[in-house]
Amino acid sequence: MLLVMDVGNTNTSLGVFEGERLAWHWRLTTERARTGDEYGLLARNLFAVAGLDFKAIGAIAIASVVPQLDYTLKSMAETYFHLTPLFVDNTTDTGLTILYDPPSDVGADRIVDAVAAVHKYGAPCIVVDFGTATNFEVIEEGGRYLGGVITPGISISTDALFARAARLPRVGIERPHTVIGASTVSAIQSGLYYGYAGLVDGILRRMIEELGRQPRVVATGGLAPLIATASEFIGDVDLTLTLDGLRLVYERSRGSPPAV
Repeated sequence: MLLVMDVGNTNTSLGVFEGERLAWHWRLTTERARTGDEYGLLARNLFAVAGLDFKAIGAIAIASVVPQLDYTLKSMAETYFHLTPLFVDNTTDTGLTILYDPPSDVGADRIVDAVAAVHKYGAPCIVVDFGTATNFEVIEEGGRYLGGVITPGISISTDALFARAARLPRVGIERPHTVIGASTVSAIQSGLYYGYAGLVDGILRRMIEELGRQPRVVATGGLAPLIATASEFIGDVDLTLTLDGLRLVYERSRGSPPAV
C-alpha cells in the first residue's frame, strides 16, 4: 500500500491507496513545531482507528510546501515505516512540461494537482485549489503546464477583515439566502461568499479568453464545494485530486504508464 501526504501551510492531508483505490484519508492541522516522533505516533493512531496494518505500507510519496517540515517527515518515514519517501518537486518526472519561470517556483501541490487533472479530466484544463492561497493552474494538451494565478485564500481574506474592523463580528463562511444582507452578519457573509466567487469567476473568465477555447475547470480544496456552487465555470469538484496526483507521480517513478 502507498501512503501519500499533501503538506500545506494550514492543513495536511494523508491518504492510503490500495492499488488505484483511495482506501483511507484524513485531514489534519499542519504544525511546524511537531517532531518526527509526533508525526509517527499520530500516523500510528490514525491507522489503528482505521484497522490498518502499519507494516502494510510499502511506499510513501509527499508533496510539501512547508520546507521546514521536510526533514521531519523524512525522519518520520525512515524511523516508523523504514522507508525513504519520494518528495515531489519540479525535478520529478511527472510527464508535465513546466513552462514557468523558474520551474523551481512551482509548488509540489500545484504540480500533482495538474498531473491528476490531466489524467482524470483531460486537457486543456484549469485547476482551482482552495487552500491557504487559492491557486489557479492552466494545463494545455500534451501536459504543458502554462502557469496560473495565486490569490489570498478566502480564510486569509476573512481573517484580515475581522482583524482590521473592530466592530464587525466574526462569522462563518457560508452561502447566504440573498445577496442583499438585511443584517450585519448576512451582509458580511454575502460579501465573503459572493465577493470571493466573483474573484474566482473573474480570473477564470480572463484565463478562458486567453486560451481561446473552453477548458475543463476542476476545483479542489476544503472550500471547493461551497464556492463552486456560485461559479459559472467550475464544472467538477474533486476533493482528492492532490492525493490522486501523488499516487500517479509515484507510479510513474516506478516505471508504470505515464501519469500525463
